[in-house]
Amino acid sequence: MRYLQTFNRRLRRAREEGRLSLADVAELCGVDEVRVRSWEATDARQRGYPGVSELLDFCLKTETPLEHLLDMDDNGEDGQLELPGLAFSNSDDLSVALNELENEIDRIQLSDEEGELLRRFRKASADNRRMVMQLLGV
Repeated sequence: MRYLQTFNRRLRRAREEGRLSLADVAELCGVDEVRVRSWEATDARQRGYPGVSELLDFCLKTETPLEHLLDMDDNGEDGQLELPGLAFSNSDDLSVALNELENEIDRIQLSDEEGELLRRFRKASADNRRMVMQLLGV
């Protein structure tokens, strides 16, 4: 998540500068308010990230430049954003490359259910965690 290290703070700043509530951002991006709250979470273990379409929706609908939300370093040779779905795409079609990028993000992002299980596991006692691990055969 090289480009998303400070995304939560940058999104919150953009939202507050635009005088938008969490509900406003959720409506703009077509998600629920809980999801937007996870994007702004200060605790990295509870933090979620938007999909490419949600990120682009926010940027386009609020006229926020993408680079204001992402950690862009100026060390790149040509100043291009190096995103896995774009860099490794065999297609010259940007929409195909963006779809590949979104699929890659979806692949590594926890579902709401997985996130809840992880939160509960972390809050459990050591004995209960061992019992869960035994049940899973790990």
